[in-house]
Amino acid sequence: MREAIKTDHAPAALGPYSQAIKVRGSTFVFLSGQLALDPKTGSFVGTSAAEQTQQVMENLKAVLEASGAHMSDVVRTTIFLADMNDFAAVNEVYGRYFTQNPPARATVQVARLPKDGRVEIDAIAVLP
Repeated sequence: MREAIKTDHAPAALGPYSQAIKVRGSTFVFLSGQLALDPKTGSFVGTSAAEQTQQVMENLKAVLEASGAHMSDVVRTTIFLADMNDFAAVNEVYGRYFTQNPPARATVQVARLPKDGRVEIDAIAVLP
């Protein structure tokens, strides 16, 4: 009923989960949260929220492409911030990836993110 999506163009999962799951017989793909990790080194890219958001979005894009979808197919995201004061910086970078008909979204501040990241974003997309 479901197919795990895996690509070397995005960071490997840090635990027992898949980068994304495509539901067979459905048009949906569910992407796990992405951090600002370089897929080749596993190290964080950037120290600012804006720099990290840029890498997070590139990681999401890579997982989407591995599933057969594109950024324009994203219908829902959740942004997890270590500090809500980073909202404007994150929003500015995020907006560059969704210029028309942006997806529905929630943004929340959390107590802590894996590896002490500043931002994590997950997504749901509709396959073309």
